[in-house]
Amino acid sequence: MIELKNVSKHFASNQVLTNVSMTVESGEPVAIIGPNGAGKTTLFSLISGFISPSSGEVLFDGDTIPHAAQFGKLAVLPQDAQLDPRFSIEKQLAFFAKLQGFAKAPALSEVTRVLSQVGLIEHKTKKPQELSHGMRKRACIAQALIGSPSFVLLDEATAGLDPIHAKEIRELIAGLSSEITFILSSHDLAELERLCQRVFVFEAGSLKQYSGDIDTQNHAYLTLRLKQHSDDFDKTISGLNGLTQIKTTQSREYLIEYDASVTDFDILLLQHLHQKQIAYQQIYNGKTLENQLFD
Repeated sequence: MIELKNVSKHFASNQVLTNVSMTVESGEPVAIIGPNGAGKTTLFSLISGFISPSSGEVLFDGDTIPHAAQFGKLAVLPQDAQLDPRFSIEKQLAFFAKLQGFAKAPALSEVTRVLSQVGLIEHKTKKPQELSHGMRKRACIAQALIGSPSFVLLDEATAGLDPIHAKEIRELIAGLSSEITFILSSHDLAELERLCQRVFVFEAGSLKQYSGDIDTQNHAYLTLRLKQHSDDFDKTISGLNGLTQIKTTQSREYLIEYDASVTDFDILLLQHLHQKQIAYQQIYNGKTLENQLFD
């Protein structure tokens, strides 16, 4: 478990984080969201033990970070991490494994393991410049997996990647999430929505919001996106049993609130759309992450 208790951080007169308290337990991926300058990178540096808080405590399994119990259990991959272009992937990762205490033969075995996890074992003798951008990112993630850490911090893991390589990274994270708790920082809400249910929102150095399953007990939501714009869509479905409110969130997208006791409301809605010959593009059970955070 990672825990921050009333953590503040300043650099000279620049206050970067203010009284942040949060807990991240092992489990599914966790998202850290905020605009540039919100304090996300500083937060990662504090959790990693690279810097110390100006006040408050940062704990890993009850021990103040940095602590020997943390080593090998918590890894971090900064956004702009790069491997040395002069050496092969295998040689570099073996070096990092030795820094963690692996002897020569176990280090090579560990490199084989992590490169297999990220799908690069056939490329282990290549140098970074011989790999695509997405493959280089996977090689960097492999470095973070050395030693089987229980927590891995990834700062903008898919930044700058094309859609295909970004999808590969998401699939990699999702595939490893049963073994590792990932803490992800990204500006891509759609990406985080695919991966995370727990979201911490930072603004101007403060933790502004925590988002989980935020729907209340008596209300439920559907997010519906139509194929074509409809000027009177709200009137079209106004008579549905259980409907309490409908809101246009963007062009052709609607947030539909209904009474949670009407358990078959989604079926009623789809049947109504079919009867009215209204084509929809997507239906989402609940609020999108964007609507949860900014509605």
